[in-house]
Amino acid sequence: MTTEQQIPDEVSQNAMASSTATGPVVVLRDVVKTYDGDSLKVTAIDGITFDIPRQRFAMIVGPSGSGKTTLLNLIGCIDTPNAGQIEVCGQNLAALSDDAITDFRSRNVAFVFQNFNLFPVLSAYENVEYPLLLLGLEPGERRDRTMALLESVGLAEHREHRPNQLSGGQKQRVAIARALVKRPGLVLADEPTANLDSRTGSQIIELMHRVQHDHAVSFIFSTHDPQLISHAEETYAIRDGKLVERHSEPRR
Repeated sequence: MTTEQQIPDEVSQNAMASSTATGPVVVLRDVVKTYDGDSLKVTAIDGITFDIPRQRFAMIVGPSGSGKTTLLNLIGCIDTPNAGQIEVCGQNLAALSDDAITDFRSRNVAFVFQNFNLFPVLSAYENVEYPLLLLGLEPGERRDRTMALLESVGLAEHREHRPNQLSGGQKQRVAIARALVKRPGLVLADEPTANLDSRTGSQIIELMHRVQHDHAVSFIFSTHDPQLISHAEETYAIRDGKLVERHSEPRR
């Protein structure tokens, strides 16, 4: 895949529409998340408050056990806080029922994981197409969107390959294509370069950064990878579940 290749305009229509929206993509107000251990209560997120601007390359950083993944799960509607308020893409999550949250997440939020989370029995094409099956799209639209994404990440020729026939970098490209195929406004990535060598990781970062910059998608990462952090436009450092530092780069 060359640096000149672009994600097709049709892929990011939802994100482009959201570019006219005002306000941050994520709002956190006094968010607390605790878990009950065997003999004590563990506080994973301890009263965090901050906003994440739209259309930025944002990083949640910190050492292992700091609460990065927990916070990403809360933002992604995978988990719910014990206290505080979370808004995502302008929606107050507390106002939604469980079914409504599931529908909201499926239409507005996408995920990229360090372990790729591809279905091993499905081809690259089928893995990318899968979210569109859940949304009930017609076969023709599913085919057009899926092929557009596979071509954009340089894997059209590998569309029939299963994950065990792909390299780590190719698997992550499939995962990125799958995340983008439903045209989300927000992509959450949990340590997306952790299982890649530095050269492949750099290529994946370049791909995701180009998607964010060219097509107004908001990216939020959980990471401690210095290579990835060096590309951050917004950085939120957390330790022991608390925000300890925030840094913002000027818009380019």
